[in-house]
Amino acid sequence: MKYWVGGMLLAALSTTAAMAAEVPADIAAPAAASAALDIDSFAKGDTFSDIKLSPTGEFLAASVPMNDETALVIFTRENMKRTGVFRVGRHNHVDDFWWVSPTRVLISMAQKLGSRDEPIGTGEIFAINANGTGADVLVGYRVQGRGAGTRIQPKKVEDVAAFLVDDLPAEDRAVVISVQPFKADAYSRAERLDTFTGQRNLVALSPVRNTRFTTDNAGVVRFARGFGTDTVRKLFYRPGNNTEWTLVSSDAGENGMDLPIGFSADDKTAYFQTEHAQGPDSIVAFDIATQTRKEILRDKVADPDRIIYRTNSRIPVGVFFADGKPRTVFFEKNSPEARQYKSLEAAFPGDAVRITSQSADGKLSLVEVWNDRSPGDVYLFDNESKHAAHIISRRSWFDPAQMASVKPVALKARDGLALSGLLTTPKGAAGKSMPLVVMPHGGPYGIQDHWQFDDDAQVLAAAGYAVLQVNYRGSGGYGEAFIQAGRREWGGKMQDDVTDATRWAIEQGIADPARICIYGASYGGYAALMGVAREPGLYKCAAGYVGVYDLPLMHTTGDIQKRGSGESYLRDWIGTPEALDKVSPARLAGKIKVPVFLAAGGQDERAPQVHSERMEKALREAGVPVESLYYKSEGHGFYEEAHKREYYSRLLAFLSRSLGGKVATAPKPDTKQ
Repeated sequence: MKYWVGGMLLAALSTTAAMAAEVPADIAAPAAASAALDIDSFAKGDTFSDIKLSPTGEFLAASVPMNDETALVIFTRENMKRTGVFRVGRHNHVDDFWWVSPTRVLISMAQKLGSRDEPIGTGEIFAINANGTGADVLVGYRVQGRGAGTRIQPKKVEDVAAFLVDDLPAEDRAVVISVQPFKADAYSRAERLDTFTGQRNLVALSPVRNTRFTTDNAGVVRFARGFGTDTVRKLFYRPGNNTEWTLVSSDAGENGMDLPIGFSADDKTAYFQTEHAQGPDSIVAFDIATQTRKEILRDKVADPDRIIYRTNSRIPVGVFFADGKPRTVFFEKNSPEARQYKSLEAAFPGDAVRITSQSADGKLSLVEVWNDRSPGDVYLFDNESKHAAHIISRRSWFDPAQMASVKPVALKARDGLALSGLLTTPKGAAGKSMPLVVMPHGGPYGIQDHWQFDDDAQVLAAAGYAVLQVNYRGSGGYGEAFIQAGRREWGGKMQDDVTDATRWAIEQGIADPARICIYGASYGGYAALMGVAREPGLYKCAAGYVGVYDLPLMHTTGDIQKRGSGESYLRDWIGTPEALDKVSPARLAGKIKVPVFLAAGGQDERAPQVHSERMEKALREAGVPVESLYYKSEGHGFYEEAHKREYYSRLLAFLSRSLGGKVATAPKPDTKQ
């Protein structure tokens, strides 16, 4: 049953025109382990991004990534027969989708010019029927009128961006969306959208810019959260339609910012994830009538990472915490949801488990299961018979038994701040005196390294290296104060945390002090080059991937500074141009004494290639050995499989010269004619 169902789904996806060249013909069973390091398996992306069950359980829909676009594929659950495909074309990605009726799917689009780009929503909303008919653009710049000869124009032709607020589970035609003009830091309005005709009706105007609306269980807009050019977040509340907004909380307040996450079944209590001056966020019940608060859940260390809701409702019932292996905590320990998760977690010991979607009657659930050695598998779980049938693997060509294990670690920075991280150990390694690659994450603010299958960490471990990832100050997941501790600390205390983690690994006997390199992407690339500039004797080499190295340039080049709030962010969180020379690796090349490898894409708007070019030029002028790899067609991370393979091959060859690990096998001959 396991591979029969999975094989049929893979067949449904692989016969899609958009996927014909993307999915290997035989990926139902893991490939045999090889002594050589074949990186082809790491260059290939996931078979799917997301998969959801229709309300009746009759259909499944999956977003399917390709080199430079993402399609939506719909198929029947019983025989995995493909019934519909939605795709827009190059650089257009299905960002998210929702079953808004038993047979209608709503789709939001995004642009993502590189593999490490954060998807930027285009503001378009499309829809398609489960049988592949009725595909249409409902909102966005591609909406066209019916011409001057008719007054019947159900869809508004205007240059706006729209995003789903509430899919209204009790209704089959309408949803609530947020709409705003295509300009920076705009005000938004909430509208009711007919998902067949595209007709829209106003339901609320926002009192703040850059808005996110929150509805109650009846679909009434009750909260509006946003910020202006000053980046100060504010939360407003209103009791119902056609009523005034009142301020509930803001970053400037004394009680911490509230982030609405849902309502009680009777809509009399709102639930917040509340930030605090010190320590992690809490879950708070807010009595609307009395305006009183009650804390109902707070961990000692970690923020809630994901909210768990009652089936097809806005009612939060529990949370995931992600400090190490994901764990669930419920508001009521004996609730149906708590019992269901407990049963699933017992069925998949050692794995993380998450229900991704359910049928409206609650009888069927799609469950994703993953761990540090497996990218993930999806099962269809029958809640009555308690039977789980395997549907599909994200990347079944990996054999989890052959992958490296990842364990959470804890340490303290030099100033006493508690830090957490992850240590990936090569399979079969003794765990002591290992060659080590320190790998700071990108972002940097609010981003967190999670316990999961990480491509970069796994390919490095397969080459024979231990990999250390540290959630330095400024990272997400450990409270607002921990994030704020990283403000204007590029090249300062954030960098000290990475250094302290490296020295911790030496002190613990994990790392061979003579065989340590540092490597990262985006901000992580900056931290890698800054690491060897500040600590020339600690690392033997550094590699930066799509990094930023000339910080004053961020104020004039790239996508962040194009909006008022973006310029405020740069000044408030990174620093003024005048203050950034001393923490820019491109201005500190003379202090770097070890080999460097740089890679970047010519279409990168987040970290433009000019950063890498300036870094390379400065290193060459300083006499530092430097290698580079540029692709004009790539963005913030490489999409093309051939480019990713070349990148990993070059990276491993570079690291091997300093650390002695494996290099990639030669490319396989191209048999396609």
